[in-house]
Amino acid sequence: MQTRIPVTVLCGYLGSGKTTLLNYLLNSDHGYKIAVIVNDMSEVNIDAELVKQGGFSRAQEELVQMQNGCICCTLRGDLLKEVDRLSALETIDYILIEASGISEPIPIAMTFVCYDESQGVNLAEKTRLDTMVTVVDAHRFWSDFGQGEALIARQDAEDSEEEDITDLLISQIEFCNVILLNKCDLLSPDEVAQVEAVLRTLQPEAKLLRSVRGVVPPSEILNTERFDFERAYDSAGWLKELNRESHTPETEEFGITSFVYERVRPFHPQRINAFLMERFPESVVRTKGFMWLPNHNDVMILMEQAGRNIEISPVDYWAAAMSEEDQAEYLKDEPELARKWDAEYGDRRNQIVFIGIHLNRDEIVAELDGCLMTDAEMRTDWQTLPDPFAWELEE
Repeated sequence: MQTRIPVTVLCGYLGSGKTTLLNYLLNSDHGYKIAVIVNDMSEVNIDAELVKQGGFSRAQEELVQMQNGCICCTLRGDLLKEVDRLSALETIDYILIEASGISEPIPIAMTFVCYDESQGVNLAEKTRLDTMVTVVDAHRFWSDFGQGEALIARQDAEDSEEEDITDLLISQIEFCNVILLNKCDLLSPDEVAQVEAVLRTLQPEAKLLRSVRGVVPPSEILNTERFDFERAYDSAGWLKELNRESHTPETEEFGITSFVYERVRPFHPQRINAFLMERFPESVVRTKGFMWLPNHNDVMILMEQAGRNIEISPVDYWAAAMSEEDQAEYLKDEPELARKWDAEYGDRRNQIVFIGIHLNRDEIVAELDGCLMTDAEMRTDWQTLPDPFAWELEE
């Protein structure tokens, strides 16, 4: 039986140093016969040219250029085909992928763990996703985070692209099992330590490595056997905090803290919307959790923030909205949910994680408490409340 070929994926935003790392690995004494896939959004694949210039010339290695698209979406089918083809070659024993700077890591990982019915290909039978690496530009990260400001400063810029970048960078950090903090020579030791503290709060389980010009032991990137999809998916700092038995702040090194806001009472839709859109604290780096809105009483609302980008969207039905039979079956499999079940409202609650720098917890909690429905409002017809959200839901 053929041994599954290990795969390492390099993610990270534009300019973080992925190609420099890739070149360093290719020129290192690692002992593997590597096939390289380089993805670039532009029509001319500059990164692939840099790889060639960096010394990619060994006959047993193969370079695949994928451009004018992104392997997490428009080129995902092409990625599937190329990896399937490469895995059949007897001349290689490792696949190294450099994703474009705007690639989402989760869809890439799913390419390797899920059967693709449209193409009849199951890469999990032929390859083994070994390591998901996120390369972070230490200098840029420090500039964005440095003095307790949000990842992307909330200035007067109207360009929504910056908001998308913020969300993307956070997702790249949260879903990985190795973080390579690159360009550390451009910061002082104290500044590097503060950047590390932020990264560890956002992603507490990944191996965190420092580097200059992508120099890192190849054994930390190749054939580490660190990747596990479920563990990576559940390893984000916000999720760890949400699932803690006791919701206490993290260590306050460099002023970086986190806490969970939890109340068994819905938010007034207008007041919570005004807080999120007009008064949201700049000290908050990352927020994620679930909201309860009275005029969408059966639906769980996901609230997600990265930098100045805030998204609020319906994701599922509360268990309390299920039939009694389905509810009993569900609670049997979810003992923690059953333990926290409210006699009147079931699992409906506001439960949101806040991660930030020099957070004024008491002030944020007071603001959120002021957004809750009052006793008088709780006795009104909830469906008559104003609805600032443009959802069309079948409830």
